Amino acid sequence: MAKFTPPPLDGLKRRIDRHRQEKAGRSSMFVRETFCLSRDEARQKAREWFDEYPKAAYWTEVESWRQLDGDRIEFTMRRLPSAD
Repeated sequence: MAKFTPPPLDGLKRRIDRHRQEKAGRSSMFVRETFCLSRDEARQKAREWFDEYPKAAYWTEVESWRQLDGDRIEFTMRRLPSAD
């Protein structure tokens, strides 16, 4: 029986990144910033965002995240531009 080999996902990842960049160029009501940090630094950065931009006022959230090799985390923080 042949062993299943998953297809390479590089093309899909590039398409998703391109789509996100194009989407980011459009007018959006949210401010987004993407980080790639070690696990501990990622936690610290997320806490900084929640401290500086409280969820109740800015709708702050971790929009997406994924674990990379070497225990690094790539994540996108999202918030409203102002608390008004």
